[in-house]
Amino acid sequence: MRLLVIGGSVFLGQAFVEEALGRGWEVTTFNRGRSAEDLPGVAAVHGDRERPEDLARLAAAGPWDAVVDVCGYVPGVVGASVAALAKSAATYLFVSTINAYPDFPEAVVDEDSRQHECAPEAGSEDGDYGTLKVGCQRAVQEGFPGRTLIIQPGLILGPGDRARRTTWWLRRASEGGRMVAPGAPEQEMQLIDARDIAIFGLDRVVAGDSGTYLTSGTPANTTWGEFLGTCVEATGGRAELVWVDDALLLAHEIEPWSELPLWMPVREDAAAVWKASSAKAIAAGLRCRPVAESVRDTAEWLFAPGGMEVAFSDYRTMAGQGRLTSEKERAVLAEWDARG
Repeated sequence: MRLLVIGGSVFLGQAFVEEALGRGWEVTTFNRGRSAEDLPGVAAVHGDRERPEDLARLAAAGPWDAVVDVCGYVPGVVGASVAALAKSAATYLFVSTINAYPDFPEAVVDEDSRQHECAPEAGSEDGDYGTLKVGCQRAVQEGFPGRTLIIQPGLILGPGDRARRTTWWLRRASEGGRMVAPGAPEQEMQLIDARDIAIFGLDRVVAGDSGTYLTSGTPANTTWGEFLGTCVEATGGRAELVWVDDALLLAHEIEPWSELPLWMPVREDAAAVWKASSAKAIAAGLRCRPVAESVRDTAEWLFAPGGMEVAFSDYRTMAGQGRLTSEKERAVLAEWDARG
C-alpha cells in the first residue's frame, strides 16, 4: 500500500506513519518541516498546503492508495488539498473531531446526531473549531465522493501528546508532594490512544471502507482514580492524591478543563462529556488498549531525554495555557485541610 499523510511528524499523524511503516507500506509525508522531523523511512515532501504550487508538486509525487489528513482545520484550505489530490489517491481519510456535534458534551452523541452547519468553502473566520471541522468534512466528501473516511476522535492520549493534558498530570505527579485530585475518584472517563485510532483508520482503508466513525474509546475505560493513580505510579509514587470536591475548586474560580486538565465538574451542560458512543467503530473493529498502558507509555516518552521539552514546547499557543499554579494549589489544599 502507498500512503500519503498530510502532517505526519507529530502525535496522531506520527502514529499513522509509524503504523503504516510497521505494516511495510510506502509512506509519503507532506508538511512544512517545522513542527518536528519526519520519521526515518518516509519520503518527505515539504511544502505549505495553502500554496497551489506546493500542492501541485505534491500531487505529482503520487499516486497513493490513500491520503490521511490529520491537520485540516479550515474548509477552504482542505478543499484546495482535496482538489489537488482527487486524481492522485483512491481514498481520503480525514481526521475530524467529536466537537463536530453541537449537542456534545451536554448529550450523548453518535454518528447519527446532528452536526454543525458549515460550507465546504468556509474560511477561518466562519466558525469555531468544531464548526469548521464539519466544513472540512464536507469539502472532502464533495471532492472524494464515496471514497471518504471521516474519523471523529474524542479525547486522545498516548506518547507524543503535546496537548498538555496527560503530560501535565504526569509532570505534576513527578514533582511529588500533596497534589489536588479534582472531583470524585469513581468518576468514569472515556479516553483513546492515538495509536489505536491509527490502527483502526488504516484497517478501514485496507477494507475499502467509507463513511464516518466516532472514535471516543470504549465506554468507561478508566476512572479519575485509576487515571491519576497511574500517573502517580508511573512517576515513582512521589505524589499524594488529595481528592477535593467540585464545589471548593469552583469557589476558588478554578477553570474546568483548562486549569485542571480533563476535570469537568458535574453539571447539566457537560453531563455526557465521557459518554459519547463509539459503538459503530467498535463493531467495525476498533480495539482500545488499557488506559493505564497509554499513561505509562506516555510517561516513558515524556521523561526520556528531550521529551519534556517537546511536550511543553510552543507547538500550539492554545495548549497548556492557564494551568493551575502551585500557589493556587496550595491555597486550595489549605482550605480543604481547614474544613477537615
